[in-house]
Amino acid sequence: MRKILFLCAALYLTGCSDQSADRLTGYVEAETLYMAPQESGVVGNILVIEGDRVKAGDVLFRMKAERVLYQAEQAEAAASAAEKRTDDSGSLAKAVVEAEAERDRAAADFGRTQKLFDQGYATRARLDTERTALAAAEARLEQARAERQAAEEDYQSFEAQAGFAKQRLDDLAVTAPEAGSVERIYRRAGEVAAAGDPVVALLPPDNLKLRFYAPGKMLSSFAPGTEISFDCDGCAASRKARVTYVASEPQFTPPVIYNLDEREKLVFLIEARPSETDGLRPGLPVDIALP
Repeated sequence: MRKILFLCAALYLTGCSDQSADRLTGYVEAETLYMAPQESGVVGNILVIEGDRVKAGDVLFRMKAERVLYQAEQAEAAASAAEKRTDDSGSLAKAVVEAEAERDRAAADFGRTQKLFDQGYATRARLDTERTALAAAEARLEQARAERQAAEEDYQSFEAQAGFAKQRLDDLAVTAPEAGSVERIYRRAGEVAAAGDPVVALLPPDNLKLRFYAPGKMLSSFAPGTEISFDCDGCAASRKARVTYVASEPQFTPPVIYNLDEREKLVFLIEARPSETDGLRPGLPVDIALP
């Protein structure tokens, strides 16, 4: 999002009769960070005021947590219940142990009857009965194992939901990604903010840049990486900046800086990063010295 130039900068720049032969006129622009919640909700607390300077990691504002906290508690309770059912002392674990014991008994009975049948001491009907009992015991064991496996998968799912809910709780506290100054507060405590809707505008000092325009014949003097000098209102001495961007296509002189002599000229946008940002504010006019 491009920041609209301050009116004072516009008046200053439009008031210039022409650009001097040894300088170009430009202005300071900011790349503001618009800090917003990750999901919609009610703003709980604003912990900064406009003009505050904050460090990276400082909490700027918090969203209300009641709804997310309730969901986190539900997920934790479900995970706890599933864990109890699947641990070695739980009901499902005991069911597996009992089914294994029953299967072992049925297998032993079938094995003995098989030997007796082979020796002619047991009937086929008895053998078939023992075989059916073994098959039923094995089926019950498979069912018990499947139920325990399903409960373990439920536990893992509930654990993941609880972890996600905890992360959502942490995300309700929006922190500064880097040091900077609080430029503007858009929402107050108790107001609803949508996901991605800015609540606090933060300006890191390194996010200031100079923007100016030069005719095509001067582009060779402003190649990316070139160090330039500039002056500004309130600057005690000239400062340095390094060119970071040169537009690939020309445009007519922007209305904010043209005059009767300049308005029909094609120029190229150039951006530069100042080495020192103290005292620079968005919209501040600057004079760029020609290299």
